[in-house]
Amino acid sequence: MNDDFFTTMRRATSSTRALNLAEATRVIQDALSGHPASGTGSANPDITPPPPIRRSKPFAVDPGAEIIEAEIKQAEPTKKVGGVAPLQRVRKPLEQVVRILREGRLAASAFEPMPGRTYSGMPKDGPSPTVPDGARFTARSFSCAAGSRSYKLYVPASALDQPRGLVVMLHGCKQHPDDFASGTGMNAVAETHGLIVAYPGQTGAHNASSCWNWFRPADQMRGAGEPSIIAGITMELMSEFRLDRSRVFVAGLSAGGAMAAVMGETYPDLYAGVGIHSGLAYGSANDVMSAFSVMRGDASLLSPSKPRASAAYAVRTIVFQGAADLTVHPSNGERIVAAASPPGADTLTRRKTGRSAGGRSYRRTIVKDAEEPPILEYWLVEGAGHAWSGGREVGSYTDPHGPDATSEMVRFFLEKTNL
Repeated sequence: MNDDFFTTMRRATSSTRALNLAEATRVIQDALSGHPASGTGSANPDITPPPPIRRSKPFAVDPGAEIIEAEIKQAEPTKKVGGVAPLQRVRKPLEQVVRILREGRLAASAFEPMPGRTYSGMPKDGPSPTVPDGARFTARSFSCAAGSRSYKLYVPASALDQPRGLVVMLHGCKQHPDDFASGTGMNAVAETHGLIVAYPGQTGAHNASSCWNWFRPADQMRGAGEPSIIAGITMELMSEFRLDRSRVFVAGLSAGGAMAAVMGETYPDLYAGVGIHSGLAYGSANDVMSAFSVMRGDASLLSPSKPRASAAYAVRTIVFQGAADLTVHPSNGERIVAAASPPGADTLTRRKTGRSAGGRSYRRTIVKDAEEPPILEYWLVEGAGHAWSGGREVGSYTDPHGPDATSEMVRFFLEKTNL
């Protein structure tokens, strides 16, 4: 190898250690393409770390990047959060990072659209969801020590003064509240049942692809990061509309589904039920690299799934997963189910098969405890990709042919509330 190669590697390593991945990517890609990186003739290349605002900006998670297996290094035990110990950070050799950077996708989109669909790479610019007479769909914002986020709130005409419950909906990457509301059709279902719906919005300032940062340790714990903000929105609405925990639920798609799992684990005292669509289990990743790995179905870096530790609050869980999902491997649905399954043998598991009106076959697994409503439901939809099952085409990441995930989630949530 010549001196230019080692010079390139030194510059790339320095930029990587300074968390300036954009510069590291540029240097390596120039070298791989045969073009010398600008400034290679300088005897003292500039390796000054970027300003704090750039260092703290999270990366977009791209499942298209090539992932290489690595052994887990031993580390000191970490403190458990919500009864689950987060993964130890896995450090990859520079050669492996180079192979991922070589794809040139590290800062690209986090979630690809389902195959066969036309998608611009940004949320659709269609109209806001239709609001029936007497209902309200308004923009709000919330701030706390962890930060601030805007959110949209739907208040049904059927229960303006005293809603019967709250559903917090967490959108996926490259989506926004209006797009998610339109695609899932949650407002219409909420109108039928007298529920309010909150749609917190992630921004490009906090993640390049507007993904919830479900894979960062700082955003996987109670009282900090994005969970603290989402919980703050939830508590504010519970107080305003006089709602107790038994009528409060959280659901999400993809990165939003993974964050819904985080919320159920870190704030079980707030949510009676969690809906996870095409998401990932709590604690299944602790950085960008491990997020790549688990999304592609590589569990080699992960500890075996364990049932949720017993707690004062039982959080009922419903999971939807497409069997043909090329973005979040279907094995992630199974990991969520394993984590959400109650400990002990006093449960009854039923399995049913069916076909939706749109022609998609599905397998439905129901876990019950004695005479109580189901503790867990798992819907595996055959032929479905990375999209909200039964959603509307006006929104992004939807599959109109599948069973109606929105109606089924609300039905599951309300089975124990006597509404």
